[in-house]
Amino acid sequence: MGKVAARIKVMPQNPEVDLDALQDRLEESLPEGAKINRVDREDVAFGLVALYPTVVVPDDAGGTEAVEEAFSDVEGVESVSVDEVGRI
Repeated sequence: MGKVAARIKVMPQNPEVDLDALQDRLEESLPEGAKINRVDREDVAFGLVALYPTVVVPDDAGGTEAVEEAFSDVEGVESVSVDEVGRI
């Protein structure tokens, strides 16, 4: 089986959320077999910065649904959406 890489947009609840701590919590929440390859940050508006972790999961793991659910449950996360997906 191959692997799937997904770039996921994670919006913090507000501009005061510590992005470094949020990134650490996202890494800790990953389901077994998934790993974060890199994390990009992009300014959204009014001081709000979105995190874009690129997550690699096994192809047989059922896609990114488990990662999306795990990220949604992390403290400080407002919303989670898949930005890009591809096989590697």
